[in-house]
Amino acid sequence: MNSFFKTIIAGWGAKKLGGGCLSTIVIFILIYMALGQCSDKPRRSAMVEKNQQGIIASRR
Repeated sequence: MNSFFKTIIAGWGAKKLGGGCLSTIVIFILIYMALGQCSDKPRRSAMVEKNQQGIIASRR
């Protein structure tokens, strides 16, 4: 996800959910980090496992 959109969504969510200054900042960080986990790129372990399966299949 584009960092600009992550920032906008996290800011809007923190504004709606936050009560005070500190809680708004904490909620912003939590939402921003959660949105950072939503990625279009596959994780490295999944790629390594897929490559290993391809190598094993080609050896047979």
